[in-house]
Amino acid sequence: MPPVKIRLSQWNRRIPGADTKSAGVRRRLALSFPAMPADPQENPNTSVSIIVPTYREAESLPELIERVDRVRREGNISLELVIVDDNSSDGTEELMRSLNCPWIRLVVRRGKRDLSAAVAEGLRLARSEVLVVMDADLQHPPEKIPEMLAAIANGHDFVIASRYVAGGATGGQWPLLRRICSRAATLLARPFTSVKDPLSGFFALRRETFRRSDRLSPIGYKIGLELLAKCPAKRVCEIPITFAPRRFGRSKLSGVQQLRFLRHVRRLLKYRYGR
Repeated sequence: MPPVKIRLSQWNRRIPGADTKSAGVRRRLALSFPAMPADPQENPNTSVSIIVPTYREAESLPELIERVDRVRREGNISLELVIVDDNSSDGTEELMRSLNCPWIRLVVRRGKRDLSAAVAEGLRLARSEVLVVMDADLQHPPEKIPEMLAAIANGHDFVIASRYVAGGATGGQWPLLRRICSRAATLLARPFTSVKDPLSGFFALRRETFRRSDRLSPIGYKIGLELLAKCPAKRVCEIPITFAPRRFGRSKLSGVQQLRFLRHVRRLLKYRYGR
């Protein structure tokens, strides 16, 4: 089947809250997407769903899609990309309509914004047998996806792209406070798992593992910890990644999100150990 040629040129938009210099975005993006049926059931080779939650990440999406497409083509991987957007109103919907690519799906949530809830919805809607979750801000390298899929194929139930195993790193210089908060949050997750990076937002699992999980009730931004605590994953492994610095937009990590993480930990403690 011949490839579908798509060119998006001079995509202009304004980002709410951005300054004048960065608000007008002009990008030239040339992507070559092989035509594929929208439903993987029509194509038995489609076995991977990548779920990407977004909120005001439209600047990062063109490069993310281009890199995922390169991984897909070079590795001969059939996949669907499920972008779950929390009603950003930043040009994400217009971008997806411009691409009009059958292997990319956009789901827009109109209710309360919550990263974990967005990921959970994307996991439920995914059609493939292997599920990958990653962020849209280009801090998670899509080039690591083939290694994660290989680990799943070798019998692991849950694969974490880890900053804290040998070979892993955090790119750029994190402020001292952020390093302290990250380590403290990792310690708070110790009652639920012994992995080194339980708070990673970049992970893969089998669809059957997700379907057999206990009732999920995540809050905040650490859906991976929720799944580790409630999914029947017996074989978990970590592969090293370099966590890249954010290049576009602003971090969503705030004091409110940190408080929600503490509430999440409390919920999990109650789930695991009772009142």
